This record gives sequence, structure tokens and C-alpha cells, in this order.
Amino acid sequence: MIEGAARRDLEEAAGDAVRFDVPMSRFTSLGVGGPVDAMVTPDDRSALARVLRICALHRLPHAVIGKGFNSIVRDEGLPGVALRLSRFRELGARPGEVVRSESGVSHRQITRFCQAQGLAGLEFGAGIPGTVGGWITMNAGIGHREVKDVVCELEVMSPTGGQIRHLGRQLLRFSYRALRGLAPGSVILSALFKVRISTRAEVKAEVDRLLAERASRQPLDLPSCGSVFKNPPGGFAGQLIEAAGLKGERIGGAQFSTIHANFIVNSGGATASDVISLIAKARALVRFRTGIVLEPEVKILGRGA
Repeated sequence: MIEGAARRDLEEAAGDAVRFDVPMSRFTSLGVGGPVDAMVTPDDRSALARVLRICALHRLPHAVIGKGFNSIVRDEGLPGVALRLSRFRELGARPGEVVRSESGVSHRQITRFCQAQGLAGLEFGAGIPGTVGGWITMNAGIGHREVKDVVCELEVMSPTGGQIRHLGRQLLRFSYRALRGLAPGSVILSALFKVRISTRAEVKAEVDRLLAERASRQPLDLPSCGSVFKNPPGGFAGQLIEAAGLKGERIGGAQFSTIHANFIVNSGGATASDVISLIAKARALVRFRTGIVLEPEVKILGRGA
């Protein structure tokens, strides 16, 4: 809970853009999670910088929450401040076959924009939910295509809001489902993506193909958080979970999907504890059977052990 001077400073800096004790179940794709102490949806860079300065002053932890994919907030809640950059939605083409997107732009928006402009190179994003900021943070991808392959530059605000830097791709350290090297608490504001001139028809055909493939292989009819585990070297997490007999396994309202075993769905009334228990069960059983330790792709946030 945020009280006293910290609460007053947040209210003064953010006004109507701050709310307190907000259930994170409303802002995560799985629909689980306890309350965050404060949620701020800043209007612009100046407002964001003010909030970051207050977080630094009062030593409040902060985390950026996009569409809430690849994130599970514990039932005990999230301490500090959750930042939603949903108003950071500028999107446009630049000379030199480049697209600039702010971090709050959704996968659907950027895919549709490129399709309408006949710009190829980002079609793989049609199969990846979330926002541009989340894509970059997770180095999202499908198959052999990842965000790192198309990022030219990032615009990043420092953890205390005092500086904005433009980082070229040579300064970025992407790895499998991660971006490393930024100071903890940094906020990605926008990105430049390399694209190429194509035609609307060709881009649409590839987007449609990927969307159809996703619909056939992933559970889209129930809330999920995306892939739960990273694929181990030379293998697939979903196959290991299925081989362990856990496809369709349920704890409370959380269930390993019967369509793709590396997805956990909320079949109704799931809690974060249900989801976390199911993750732990899969890790233990797969390790017992194969010796392979599955590494979570999903981030577990919040209070608790």
C-alpha cells in the first residue's frame, strides 16, 4: 500500500491517470492476480518522467505492464507502481524503409499498418499478442524469426526519468526471449523497425497464413498468457509436457491446454496460485522423467515466495 507523501506526490504528478489498489486480474491476459499498489497511465513522456522521479524519490518499485501477456501477478498483489503505456501509440513510416512505433502499439495495429502500406518484414508479429514494448522486452518471435532481426534502434527512458537515449542495434543485447543490458527499471518508449517495400496483397497473404497457423495450433478461445516455458535446446517444451502426461492437466481453474501443452488457460475461476502450482508440477515431473529443467518464459511478479 502506498500512503503518506508518496501517495500525495503520485496524485499531484499524475492526477486522474493514477489509481490505487487496482486488481491486476483485469490487466493480465490470464485474468489472474491480486491488486497493484498504484497503476499509472501517463499521457506523454513528461508525465512518465514525473512518475519515474517520484518512484525513485520514494523508492517505489515500478514495472511496465502492456497487454499483460507473458506475465503472472501473484494473488498477494504487486508492490509499487504499474505503468501502462497504452497512450503511447504513435505509428508511422520513415524514409529508408523504416517503421517507427511507440511501445503501446498493439500487434494488431502494427500488422494492419504494414499491410495497408505494403511494407514487409513484420508479418511474423501477426501470431504474437501483446504490444511493441512487450515484444522487444521478450525478444518475441516464431520459428527462426525474432524481434532482434528487425530492430534498428530503441528509444529508452532512464529508470529515474531524467534521460532519454537512442540505442542502435549494435548496443542491444538480445538473447532467446530476452533483452539484456538495459538498466533495471528502464522504460522502452519506441522502436525503429527495418522493413522492405512489398505489396499489400503479398503482406496480407503472409499475415493470413500465420494467423491461420496460430488458430490451428494455439488455444485462442480461452484466456492464456502465451507460451509458459522456453523451448530447451534441441527440443520443445510442449512435447515434454505432453510426454509427461500433463496435457489437459488441471489445478483449480488453471489447465494445460488440450490443443498445445505449453499453454496454460484459465478455464474459469483460476487463481495465480493455481497457475503457479501447475507450472511447478510440470517442471518437477519433466525434470524427474528427463533430467531437463524447463525454464519459464512467463514472468511471475508480485509479493510472495
